[in-house]
Amino acid sequence: MLVVMQSHAMQAQIDKVVRVIEEQGMSAHVMPGATRTAIGITGNTGAVDKSLFEVLDGVEEAIRVTKPYKLASREMKRDDTTIEFAQGTVGPKTFTMIAGPCSVESEATMLKTAEHLVARGVMFLRAGAFKPRSSPYSFQGLGLEGLRVLEKCRAKTGIGIVTELMDTEHASAVEDAADIIQIGTRNMQNFSLLKRVGKCRKPVLLKRGMSSTLEEWLMAAEYVMAGGNYQVILCERGIRSFSDHSRNTLDLSVIPPAKALCHLPLFVDPSHGTGKRAYVPAMALASLAAGADGLLIEAHPEPDRAMSDGAQSLDFAALDALLARLKALAPAFGRTM
Repeated sequence: MLVVMQSHAMQAQIDKVVRVIEEQGMSAHVMPGATRTAIGITGNTGAVDKSLFEVLDGVEEAIRVTKPYKLASREMKRDDTTIEFAQGTVGPKTFTMIAGPCSVESEATMLKTAEHLVARGVMFLRAGAFKPRSSPYSFQGLGLEGLRVLEKCRAKTGIGIVTELMDTEHASAVEDAADIIQIGTRNMQNFSLLKRVGKCRKPVLLKRGMSSTLEEWLMAAEYVMAGGNYQVILCERGIRSFSDHSRNTLDLSVIPPAKALCHLPLFVDPSHGTGKRAYVPAMALASLAAGADGLLIEAHPEPDRAMSDGAQSLDFAALDALLARLKALAPAFGRTM
């Protein structure tokens, strides 16, 4: 259920609604809006009596929410979610680039990449300190040392850090090092991990599972939000299908329905979605046109020498060319970069 407050509702009236919700053994989720505050209710095992809230001072109406992903649903929050960072804003009317190597390889490589990005106005660096790999013999990342390298890059350049959390064991370390915590496709339905990042104070970038439906993806976001962390960014990264022309099938058709059903920002990862660097620019431009709020791109100073995913990584020249085209086109779609 959603309790919508009147536009002139006082904080004391909002607090009273929250107390009544909690007295019923349910959880209250206060969501300020542009003109009024709404309070989402979760944790009920049956129908909630609307009259409990409609008689309270400052309440405009109580609305039943039909979607199973209640907090992520536009029924609960009509306005697009905006997430503020020291490096910039993610959300409506913006188009945000996150770029960098697949994994943290060395301090020199990461610092060179961070400096290149910042010089071109890209304020978020992606790289995995911990890497989930299909083969146990592949490079698995530098672990905790990789997190320290990322922190050094932020200290020297001011760039925001996006890195993956793979298990609850390293949750505190990743939370301290990252500005955005990434949950990868293999962990989209790792419910223990989702509950843990629901307690984090940092935004979460949630990649779609490679075989997941839109509803399953939104329900995964709901797990994070139910824990109290409403700063979730969805990321389409390609799904498995019968096609053999690319690593995955980048499902850009999911963007319009996802945006219609859900208020959270949505990014696209065309690097994993295609697996081939030659296809990344076209899919990046298509993502902007389809309504995405940003991109997650793999870029490396020397992709052919990358320790992981070099085949899908852009070199700096290709990245610069893509950035120029995106910046030229973004205003036509009502976006700024």
